[in-house]
Amino acid sequence: MFRFTTGDRAELYGAILQAFGAANERLETALGLDEVRVRLRAAGWLDAVDDEDLQDALRRLRAWELLDVVQNHAENYRTAEEYERRNLQYSLTRRGEAALAGVEHALSVLASTGALQTAVLEAVADRLDELYVLLGEPESSDRRVFTTLQALEGHLEALLANTKAFNGELQRLLRAEGADLATFREVKAATVAYLQEFLRNLDQRGQAVASAVQRVEQRGVGRLHERALRGAELPPGADSDPAQAWLERRRARWEGLRAWFLPADGSRPRVEQLHDVARRAIVTLLQVLDRITESRRRSSSAAQDFRVLARWFAAAPTEDDLHRLWSTAFGLGPARHAHLAHPDPELVPSAHRWAEAPPVQVSALLRTSGRTERFTRTGRVRDIGAVKAARAELARKERAELDAARDVLSTDGPVRLSAFGRLDDAVFERLLDLLGRALAVRPDSSGTRRTVTSDGRVEIVLSPGDGGTAVLRTSRGQLEGPDYLVEIRSPGDRRTRVPEEDA
Repeated sequence: MFRFTTGDRAELYGAILQAFGAANERLETALGLDEVRVRLRAAGWLDAVDDEDLQDALRRLRAWELLDVVQNHAENYRTAEEYERRNLQYSLTRRGEAALAGVEHALSVLASTGALQTAVLEAVADRLDELYVLLGEPESSDRRVFTTLQALEGHLEALLANTKAFNGELQRLLRAEGADLATFREVKAATVAYLQEFLRNLDQRGQAVASAVQRVEQRGVGRLHERALRGAELPPGADSDPAQAWLERRRARWEGLRAWFLPADGSRPRVEQLHDVARRAIVTLLQVLDRITESRRRSSSAAQDFRVLARWFAAAPTEDDLHRLWSTAFGLGPARHAHLAHPDPELVPSAHRWAEAPPVQVSALLRTSGRTERFTRTGRVRDIGAVKAARAELARKERAELDAARDVLSTDGPVRLSAFGRLDDAVFERLLDLLGRALAVRPDSSGTRRTVTSDGRVEIVLSPGDGGTAVLRTSRGQLEGPDYLVEIRSPGDRRTRVPEEDA
């Protein structure tokens, strides 16, 4: 199938197939000899090709079953020469279309770069939520179900292709050798920052997709595929019904989605494995950056020094020279006594030679520990008892303020936000924190938002109100917003809900 990509005339064969591909995009399925020549020039082939070479190339492609030839009986021919040139028309076969698509795909893979896109994860979750809504509405269009499912599978394929390409590029980057150190260090540092940005909130996005998959499966994946099949409007096949193969592909795509976010066998999702790969890559890249920085800081390494010393040992002529070289290389000690001075420095001129200067007393501990025998009093240990007591008192005070605010905000069933009226500043800040946590959660089908604080002691349930406006007043001013129905309670407290009219 790909024989046309090799040989001396591979460029001409490829240009001819590209010309037929461009004609197919314009819904022209058959081309004559003159039309092929025109399409070749449009495809960028500027070399001169005579009729004999062009016909020989078309015959070779036909022999490889990439082109098919038919006679044009609907045309009127005035001369025999015109009949010979315009009678035969060529078109791509299925093998030719597959070969052209394979080469174009290979070239696009070589030119593309992988990416880790959190927007694709969010798009997958959005399409799943849309399918959940469509399955809950029997009057919704099957065509819309089909297009939404196609968009979901497209996002999933983009996620898989970009992840595999980026992982391959990342592994090649980790193994890269011989590059310019400045460029190498800059690329690795940028890659570390890119991975850190991708890992931010990756767990929450993966969990959101898994929850959306569960919601869709509650309404039936088989029902989803049946409605999408009706919306696909597949043409009838000559040999077999294409519906069964189409459904099999949809089931395989759905299993791939589950393998990434919610495996059926309870194994670890692949999105978490991607999390581990990214973290290991960050650690490896940082280690490589440290080694590059260390190598640039030092003009030579210990390993290089030992190699030079080994060559010196190998070139030593006698055994006495070997002993002398050993003593010179490994018998040296640091000159830690150079800072010691004579008890009366004025007796020794500064221009006096070291060999003629009187000796000074050197402590025996100077060589082993780097210190002389002068000892001083140890410093006093700071008493931090008062600091610890002050911090404990501050923590108790903050805990008491939080408990007091929780008691004030606790409700017996749902109440309107406007019922709080005027609040103390500390209580108002606590209420704003709880409202912010609830508004950050995705609402359920009834519009209710439910969340729990990080310590698990307070649960807030936020429901849409009747469209009124709530006004909360504090000593610093007032806040106006939607008049939600608010219920603040402990997670284990199961109170009976009060009807909305009573609330």
